[in-house]
Amino acid sequence: MRTVVITGAGSGIGRAIAVRQGAAGDRVVVLERDLAAGEETVAAVRAAEGVADAMQCDVGDADSVAAAFARLERVDALVNNAGIAHVGNVEKTSPEDFDRLFRVNVRGVYHCLHAAIPRMRFQGGGVVLNMASIAAKLGIRDRFAYSMTKGAVLSMTLSVARDYVAENIRCNCICPARVHTPFVDGYIAKNYPEAERRQVFETLSAYQPIGRMGRPEEIAALAHFLLSEEAAFITGVSYDIDGGVTQLR
Repeated sequence: MRTVVITGAGSGIGRAIAVRQGAAGDRVVVLERDLAAGEETVAAVRAAEGVADAMQCDVGDADSVAAAFARLERVDALVNNAGIAHVGNVEKTSPEDFDRLFRVNVRGVYHCLHAAIPRMRFQGGGVVLNMASIAAKLGIRDRFAYSMTKGAVLSMTLSVARDYVAENIRCNCICPARVHTPFVDGYIAKNYPEAERRQVFETLSAYQPIGRMGRPEEIAALAHFLLSEEAAFITGVSYDIDGGVTQLR
């Protein structure tokens, strides 16, 4: 049984990936700052007849990550999913905003790679899947800091793939467009009056040429493939899963 470590799997895309991998027979380890949310994901994996555990971990803290990985017997696959968002151009991005996103979205990925890659090398190989975004490739309005972090994730993906290709370690990333997660609902509820929320949701959905947002389960399906032996010939690739945004807008 493989051990698949998934960061930020307390909700949304991370939870969907955890459930999919658990149902496929992997042992899932959820690393989540909010342990209660992580335990909810564990319950969902177990409901799908999978095996899962949760550990409290702040990916932005090197010591927290090192302590979590020290408790693991194996690391066969790592999914760097944990991330936070920010809306604003460079003028509306404070130094504190910038540092907060860098800490989680960039340093968090680095910390987990730094902990997992030596384990994979010792074991004879492994798989890394990073969660980037179409924001790493396109100019998206008011996503200055977020785009910066996802561009870094894409670059780290390519570097790890190149550096460890001869050691049986594959590394790819997924670049979604907007996905309907609890974050989207929370953002709309926080920033718009109730009378406007339906229209805002429809506008956000229409940004994708296909006419809707993605579903977490659709991202999980692609992740499942890239983590599997069916994708054994794929490394150093970024996969757009965006409802046509990258090519059709």
